[in-house]
Amino acid sequence: MVNRVGQLPTLFCAALFGAACLLTSTTAWAQDATGENQTESPAENAADNSGDNIEPQQPRQMPPEGGTPKDFQLPAKQQYQLPNGLKVTLVPYGNIPKVTISAIVMAGNLNEGKDTWLADLTASLMEEGTSNRSAEQIAREAAEMGGSLNIGVGLDQTFVTGQTLAEFAPDMVTLLADVLLHPALPADELDRLRRDYLRNLEVALNDPDTMALVAFREALYGDHPYGRLFPNAEQLQSYTVEQIRTFWDENFGAQRTHVFVAGMFDDEAVAAAIEEAFGAWKTGPGPLQMPPVPKTERQYVELINRNNASQSNVYLGLVTANPSQPDYVALQAANSMLGGAFSSRITRNIREDKGYTYSPNSALSARRQDAYWVQNAAITTDDTAAAVKEVYAEINRLRDEPPSGEELLGTQNLMAGTFTLQNSTPQGIINVLNYVDLHGLGDSYLTDYVSRVYALTPAEISRVTSEYLKPDNMTLVVVGDSARIGEQLVPYLEPQP
Repeated sequence: MVNRVGQLPTLFCAALFGAACLLTSTTAWAQDATGENQTESPAENAADNSGDNIEPQQPRQMPPEGGTPKDFQLPAKQQYQLPNGLKVTLVPYGNIPKVTISAIVMAGNLNEGKDTWLADLTASLMEEGTSNRSAEQIAREAAEMGGSLNIGVGLDQTFVTGQTLAEFAPDMVTLLADVLLHPALPADELDRLRRDYLRNLEVALNDPDTMALVAFREALYGDHPYGRLFPNAEQLQSYTVEQIRTFWDENFGAQRTHVFVAGMFDDEAVAAAIEEAFGAWKTGPGPLQMPPVPKTERQYVELINRNNASQSNVYLGLVTANPSQPDYVALQAANSMLGGAFSSRITRNIREDKGYTYSPNSALSARRQDAYWVQNAAITTDDTAAAVKEVYAEINRLRDEPPSGEELLGTQNLMAGTFTLQNSTPQGIINVLNYVDLHGLGDSYLTDYVSRVYALTPAEISRVTSEYLKPDNMTLVVVGDSARIGEQLVPYLEPQP
């Protein structure tokens, strides 16, 4: 199955929250949050052995302070463009003899119109071989290079990525280009793929977290492709191989494609391979310009009923600034403080202090020219309204009271450290360069990011929280047992006089 990037956190890649997704499903942990099925705690063990001779506990040693934060050093790179419009970025990086090659096409679910998942089916059929190689041959050749080749689909982009030993980098370019430029798109494989997609669709639409996400996105984006995450079964069954071939032909071309190469490689040999493999590809259209017009006012979404549900799946959020805007880094810090880190305020409140949920999480989710902030959690049913109230309270507290310098410094250290770690592998380098490319940020975003993070002030955190995270404008979606929680949630789900 093609990796569906950035849309289905509990079913596919869990990338609702961006390219480096950290979200995991909370459903499996619902009983832990209620206190059931808990194993004996260390404190209970200590009490059971109170008669034993126990040595006094040694004073806790604190780790040494970290070094002086440094700005990210962008590896030296070559950037150029072929006459047909194909962009190329070569980044020599690291000392391990491996290389990652990724051809990223500015075509994804955004380009489907109302034919939801047509891009995904196209990518799945592209994996079934080319006019020159069978699927088995592609897999064998990649394996013989000590690597692999994969295709992923996101809302804005399609990713064809190969990883290989350094000596085979030009050969991987050739293989990758064959998959992208000459897909066979065989009609006799479509029925099998469609059956796989129908099974996955049925599972997804019965998952409460996914149900909540679908309603949340539809509330924000309406009929725009960003608001349509799933087709219905009849629609999925109706797609033909002719539609898929037309989608590929109309959306894949050199002008929409950027080839990134990062790792250890012979740059002259790789550049020659790219020229030979991609140089004659059709120019094709430029990237589709179709930014959403999201709803910024509060959306009063009906409670989605699941009889006898032991927990409620909650999504609460709104559209915010996007990565191309100056306040986005400050918003990232505010999100980290609220619910985006394990030590965040909302997590401490409704998980650690009150035990309403096991793994709440907030995130800024970005697409091209768009982003939203969302807090989600799977909450024990009887505590649903109380947990929602506490989430609102934490948002208002950060709006009204600047954080302490100590809290801000902890957030800055986390953001700077995470940023550096994410960019410490060839795939990480490609991810961040593509992020810069997608959002039109420029290299200064990378080289100045750490400095910008440490330049944030407590007052600025409160300002952006107050300006962008307005509770009165937030959309709330709850999937749960309406008989038990419906009355409690009336103040949040319906307009107030």
